[in-house]
Amino acid sequence: MFKFWNSHEQQAQPHAQQAQDGSSHSWYPPSVVGSPNSSRPETPSNNASSGFNSQRPAEWSHSPSPVSPAEAAGVITLLKDKSVDALRKLLSDKDAYNQFLQSVDQVKIQNNIRDELRKETLQLARNNLDKEPQIMELRNQCRIIRTTELAAAQEKLIELERQKDETLKFYSPASFMQRLQDAMNATEEESEIVNRQLLDGEIDISTFVQKYKKLRTSYHRRALILLAAKTYPIG
Repeated sequence: MFKFWNSHEQQAQPHAQQAQDGSSHSWYPPSVVGSPNSSRPETPSNNASSGFNSQRPAEWSHSPSPVSPAEAAGVITLLKDKSVDALRKLLSDKDAYNQFLQSVDQVKIQNNIRDELRKETLQLARNNLDKEPQIMELRNQCRIIRTTELAAAQEKLIELERQKDETLKFYSPASFMQRLQDAMNATEEESEIVNRQLLDGEIDISTFVQKYKKLRTSYHRRALILLAAKTYPIG
């Protein structure tokens, strides 16, 4: 829309003539206000166009996007049947200009899109606010889990790790050989006890032979296993 005004502005008139036609107080720059003697705005030259660009109002200097030829043609269609006085009023009266701008179909479409986006944004904000109690409830549940269930689970995990370490230690090669050595020592002590029982007459010879043979067989079997483990260490 703004580009349309830029592409169809009138050539600048002397300041004296502007004072005569009463357009010196227009909110548009002098290069936009046309001569009262002309029946239709003239097509500006390149110099006039560049002069208008340097004098346009501050709100025109940040046009959001260029106007397409189709949009410009639509605006021209709306303006071509207007009288010179009506065109001058659009250039000099900001309220009239804004009223005309809001009547353009392209502007209406953009306004409708803006309103729809605003409504959707407000609806999303309301939905988020409605879900705030649920969010707080979930936060409380997470806090409870951290302080109760998580603590209990951590204690159980620590106990299981302790049991695992003890099991691995119990079945380690060093622990196995130590238990085997302890069993050999116990068998050796039992053999000495049986021997003393025979010497003290507490048992007969047949009983002694049976018990002592069993104990010594167990002792030597364990001794061989221990010797093999030391000779061929595991791992």
